[in-house]
Amino acid sequence: MTLELGKLGFGTWAMGGPFSGPDGLPVGWGPADDGESVKALRRAVELGVTLFDTADVYGCGHAETVVGQALADVRDQVLIATKWGCGFDASSRRMTGNEGSVEYLRRAVEGSLRRLGTDRIDLYQLHVGDLGMEEAALLRDECEALVAAGKIRAYGWSTDDVERARFFCEGEHGIAAQADINLLFDNPAMYAGDFAVLCRRPLAMGLLARETFPELPADDVRVTNPSWLRFFVDGRPSPEYFAAREAVRDVLTSGGRTLVQGALAWFWARSPRLVPIPGVRTVAQVEENAGALEFGALTADELAQVESVLRPRS
Repeated sequence: MTLELGKLGFGTWAMGGPFSGPDGLPVGWGPADDGESVKALRRAVELGVTLFDTADVYGCGHAETVVGQALADVRDQVLIATKWGCGFDASSRRMTGNEGSVEYLRRAVEGSLRRLGTDRIDLYQLHVGDLGMEEAALLRDECEALVAAGKIRAYGWSTDDVERARFFCEGEHGIAAQADINLLFDNPAMYAGDFAVLCRRPLAMGLLARETFPELPADDVRVTNPSWLRFFVDGRPSPEYFAAREAVRDVLTSGGRTLVQGALAWFWARSPRLVPIPGVRTVAQVEENAGALEFGALTADELAQVESVLRPRS
């Protein structure tokens, strides 16, 4: 099965507002303005972006609710991708730990359908990146049952492990993985297969989006230094990655592109299987990101320049 995912989608992690991990540390992006979030999502549709990625745990259910409200009038024109597997308590806005059982999956899909206000999820993604293969096999089978029941259309695994991604996509309706990929942190083995890859953190958590970096709020995940965070340290850009960004800035911004638009153009030059899903929460962010589509991919020469700087061959 194939869904027409398009070249660009938008992520909604930041739209969930504040929430915390099982350890109590913030894992959101600070306060969210629901009114602006709704306007941003609707503007995205106007500009031709039809793929929207969320998760039940973003804001402990809040992001899904916002997405559902914003897209209700255009539901048949868009694709909604969401995720399950991170348990949470909505009342305290706190994650409770990973959930890899079939029973949890069955409850989770009903919760997402309710919050999204829809009768089907277009792409349902496992949100536990290191789950064991035996458990994953049972979940893949259950996803097929959910397809047969009309509750989801397709499924995939949000994981940076290539073998896990391939395994889930061996199912009849397994069509995509979701992985950390951007021009500063590539993972070409992930898109060597025959499935699509939704690229999370395509703008390196904002490192490829901002020109200046004011002090971030204390409840921004980039301040709390989770183990998986590469691009920021204590709320400031990582010197290593910032230097890499500056080394290719001129190439990325050639031809009138902004830095953001050049960073997105890299994906389309790199592989047709890659679908960047930058997070957005304002109309201005949507317009700048969607504007990258008008420029299209980096040229072969521009791509070669970027790769020679960032990943020189010995």
